[in-house]
Amino acid sequence: MPSTELELPQADDGGTEPPVRCEACRSAFESESQQTVSFLLLDQLTIPVLSCDDHLQEFTAVCGLTSEDSADLLDHLPAGGVRCPGCRNARYDSSHPLVPVQDGGVVITACPTHQSAIVERFRAGLRTHEQLTATLGTTHSATR
Repeated sequence: MPSTELELPQADDGGTEPPVRCEACRSAFESESQQTVSFLLLDQLTIPVLSCDDHLQEFTAVCGLTSEDSADLLDHLPAGGVRCPGCRNARYDSSHPLVPVQDGGVVITACPTHQSAIVERFRAGLRTHEQLTATLGTTHSATR
């Protein structure tokens, strides 16, 4: 059986500083407990995610900018569970994308199809956020 432990990416510049500076995020990534898993509910998707509460909230808010419905975050398995069999079993795969959010990040523990879908939703949400704040004449780079 493959390991459930996640590998954190190394700093791109070859330095010693990790790409995720948020200690709470790093603790969530390194925890072997299933209690650290949250679930992002966005349109018809139920995506398991790992991070600290603050960065999960930020990630959820940005993803919600691309949805007609609200994006919700649950700290427990939703009623009906995770519908996609690939997402249910993805926790056994150690190659999950780390999406940078401020000084932390979110690990998406879903199947490759839903990983791509949610990462694209997040990127679209960032573009929408930038357009909204540019229209207002303000800049906010908190989610970069």
